[in-house]
Amino acid sequence: MEEITVNLHMHTSFSDGSGSHADLARAAMQTGVDALIVTDHNVWVQGKKGYYTENGKRVLLIVGEEVHDQARQPQKNHLLVIGANRELAEYAPNPQNLIDQVRTAGGLAFIAHPIDPEFRAVGEPDISWVDWSVQGYTGIELWNGFSELKFVAHSTLQAGIYAFLPHLLAHGPLPQTLQLWDSLLAGKRHVVAVGGSDAHALQKHLGPIRRTVFPYTYHYRAVNTHLLLPEPLSGDEDADTRAVLDALRQGHVFIGYDLPASTCGFRFTAQGKDASAQMGESLPVNEGVTLQIRLPHHADCQLLRDGQIIKQWHNREVCTLITTQPGVYRVEVYLNVWGRRRGWIFSNPIYLEE
Repeated sequence: MEEITVNLHMHTSFSDGSGSHADLARAAMQTGVDALIVTDHNVWVQGKKGYYTENGKRVLLIVGEEVHDQARQPQKNHLLVIGANRELAEYAPNPQNLIDQVRTAGGLAFIAHPIDPEFRAVGEPDISWVDWSVQGYTGIELWNGFSELKFVAHSTLQAGIYAFLPHLLAHGPLPQTLQLWDSLLAGKRHVVAVGGSDAHALQKHLGPIRRTVFPYTYHYRAVNTHLLLPEPLSGDEDADTRAVLDALRQGHVFIGYDLPASTCGFRFTAQGKDASAQMGESLPVNEGVTLQIRLPHHADCQLLRDGQIIKQWHNREVCTLITTQPGVYRVEVYLNVWGRRRGWIFSNPIYLEE
């Protein structure tokens, strides 16, 4: 399998970001990201997708959309629409209809920042997803790199500190969001988890002090979504876009916090008597299955079945477990860095069936 690094959920000057599509692509090439998925608010921007190149480097830019009902106050039910290749904001008032339209258009639908509470210190309202009767969506944004600020900063002063020291911000997906994901998976549905930047690169100033708050280059080095493809990217825009969308749809994906250490090389696989599986796939238990976890370097790892930790390893690179129990298996990996335990890698599940 070929691994690529994708950064998704970001905004340009077409909505509430500060940079152009070319600015985002240039920053990605500086940081080694392979592909971007740009999702401006309620606008599908045409003419910006494709490969961007500079100094022998290239990045694939895919244009999607973050859709929500602009007439509703406060805002709720933000949906990341990827691969639909058409404007869908008109369907925002009815989330189920919106998801149905995305599927009809051949696109993917990810529920953005499903738990996103009020942040009074900066006047930000609660913008969580609330309509959980919906069906047919591809997955959820398990880790939102920008919304996490609401949970770790409790005052304007603390928010300012994180703006100047952004490497201290990321702790991991919110525990409430992890629990929500496990509850959705318990419903026997394949729900793909992705990590999003929610990048805006906001321009702020205090008197003579001017600063870009969480610049694009920071986000590209932080929370990424790593995809496993059957073949390397070819340079053909259409074929490579299809390969990215297929990997996301199938859940051949893990979330990596690449700032403290690269997560490239992580693998989570299952080997049965007659077949094998990777993240996003199903495998019959039969006479037993060997689960194997390979980490880029030594770290603390835990294996969960149906949302419960069943095995933990400390300071390991390779972890294995033989099981005969059906269930939804996923992996969490943690590092101790910058004074605390931080989430590093979160896999998508392997589904073991009776």
